Amino acid sequence: MSDHYYTNQPSAAHKEEEFTFDLRGKTYCFTTDTGVFSRDRVDFGSVLLIETMQFSPQAQVLDVGCGYGAMGLPAAVLANEGKVTMIDINERAVMLAKRNAEQNGIRNVEIMVSDLYEKVADRQFDVILTNPPIRAGKETVHRIFTEGYNLLVPGGSMWVVIQKKQGAPSAIKRLEEYFDDVQIVDKSKGYFIICARK
Repeated sequence: MSDHYYTNQPSAAHKEEEFTFDLRGKTYCFTTDTGVFSRDRVDFGSVLLIETMQFSPQAQVLDVGCGYGAMGLPAAVLANEGKVTMIDINERAVMLAKRNAEQNGIRNVEIMVSDLYEKVADRQFDVILTNPPIRAGKETVHRIFTEGYNLLVPGGSMWVVIQKKQGAPSAIKRLEEYFDDVQIVDKSKGYFIICARK
């Protein structure tokens, strides 16, 4: 069985690539590798979330399932007076995210290996961002929502991108069980951007 991008230590042979990508008016240079999510380009769902997300420059942000940094690094530019904590179970992805932060000159980030919220369970955030790992199963995706709720400050928000065919309606339903205000902020090509406020 081949590795998934949510594997802790992908066994696929390394084959690094580099590409540039424009996000929110800034050009980023990303190094990627086998065994990480969307290694050839920033996937459409993440782009849609990056272009839509809104929070203050002082925000304390958590990027869950950060991959090689495609979402967390633009978030750190947006929260330029705050900080973005980026977590992923995939050690290879975390290593790449650290390199990508360095090569794009982004310093207001903390990047670490964490199985879901394991390493940040005692912290509080203004914002949680996630393009959840659908292939890890609905239970894992819904844990991101329910356990994430407890890590948000009152008034904090969780921004989620999810495809309709991959469970957007059930995701919205689960979010509404916890969050006071759940809005579909944008929709495009079957992808939903959802903002849930505590």
